[in-house]
Amino acid sequence: MSIQVNNIRKQFGSFTALQDVSLDFPTGELVALLGPSGCGKTTLLRIIAGLESADAGAILFGGADTTEVHVRERQVGFVFQHYALFRHMTVAENVAFGLRVKPRGQRPSDAQIKAKVHELLGLVQLDWLADRYPSQLSGGQRQRIALARALAVEPKVLLLDEPFGALDAKVRKELRRWLRRLHDELHVTSIFVTHDQEEALEVADRVVVMNHGRIEQIGTPQQVWEQPASPFVYGFLGDVNLLRGRASAGRLQVAGGWQIAAPEFADALDAEAMAFVRPSDLAVAPWASGAPGVAARLDRALVVGPMARLELTPREQPGQVLEAHLPSDEYRRLGVQEGDTVLVSPRKARVFLQPAEPVDDPAAMI
Repeated sequence: MSIQVNNIRKQFGSFTALQDVSLDFPTGELVALLGPSGCGKTTLLRIIAGLESADAGAILFGGADTTEVHVRERQVGFVFQHYALFRHMTVAENVAFGLRVKPRGQRPSDAQIKAKVHELLGLVQLDWLADRYPSQLSGGQRQRIALARALAVEPKVLLLDEPFGALDAKVRKELRRWLRRLHDELHVTSIFVTHDQEEALEVADRVVVMNHGRIEQIGTPQQVWEQPASPFVYGFLGDVNLLRGRASAGRLQVAGGWQIAAPEFADALDAEAMAFVRPSDLAVAPWASGAPGVAARLDRALVVGPMARLELTPREQPGQVLEAHLPSDEYRRLGVQEGDTVLVSPRKARVFLQPAEPVDDPAAMI
């Protein structure tokens, strides 16, 4: 079922949670609402579910206005971050709960419920845990049971609010792969909220990046990563180096000696601007007098597995810290040590003119 969100506004006292948000969720798509805490993503999800009412705007399911339809009538499956399983019920009883509380005329028979529960537990690969209680399960198992319970009522829409937020990193990675495979099998229109950039980019068909109650960008994971629409999106999606300077005639002059091409701002005249450089796009070379690049001191080298993470301080900007990522073998071939002077230069950068409002520090956007 497709979902349309039309001009949704929501205020909590003096705080504006959503500002005229409009979105389309095509049938069968898995969409991530991504953004920092307080950006409005969970509020939007709850309004779609019917758990929260909007101050203005409309929600349409399959073209029909459901703005005033009660949550029980929306045929929505909801999965919370903290499982919300009934502790006094077995796994099988938890999954069957939504079916057993249906009105008598819509309730399946006991045999049908038993068959459905068995089918769903097989789908989430936990049929062998049917007689256990939630306290006997791991966090990842509990979340899969919560998802099976949400699917039991055959929802037209599946909503997930930080579904893996309470789990450790390894389990999160396993479960998001599993969720992607499950979605490809079921094709239920699904929306999940997350503040984890890697999770959104790995799992979703499309990503909606939100900030301060507004939509910053909508696109495929590849589009939002490779073509960020704003300084916020660039800074929020992974580690980034922020360089400030002035743009004139298609070039950005950065304090310390860097000049970065910015042909899209050919008409700029001494305008405040900034460049974003991902750590993997920052080239590092041994120091050589007169060679192109900016001199920087290698403060720290963290070599773990196949990657080396370098922290560098430009000689002319002692307050600036740069981060570079390069293969461990490449770092070893450089033959440099902590404390040495190296040359750094951006292989690729994205330039934006300075907006009227200050840009958040990318390091604080996690």
